[in-house]
Amino acid sequence: MGDRILLEALRIVGRHGALPEERERSQPFEVDLEIEADLEEAARRDAISATIDYGAVVREVVRIVEAESYELLEALAGRIAAAVLEQERAAGVSVTVRKLRPPVAADLSSAAVRITRRRA
Repeated sequence: MGDRILLEALRIVGRHGALPEERERSQPFEVDLEIEADLEEAARRDAISATIDYGAVVREVVRIVEAESYELLEALAGRIAAAVLEQERAAGVSVTVRKLRPPVAADLSSAAVRITRRRA
């Protein structure tokens, strides 16, 4: 299946990180999603009921990043992937999570992880 829904550069503020100060003070994150789904019916019927409602997906990702807290970007990305795969039509998903202000003593624009998960 080659069909994909791409949601890119979703910016959200949350409290995630291994350091205590990262979990006490909100910081910006950026999320990209590549959702694998069969979009043939949606293209043919031109009906939202035949596809994945990406507005609902975005709302859930925002809720996760804002309301939950994880030490690792890997755990946050995994939680987001699990939520996306709850969508009936989602066959797989790649999630990239970027920490836009990583706590390192270097000029680093972001630290990120990318995970890919498929429906079992």
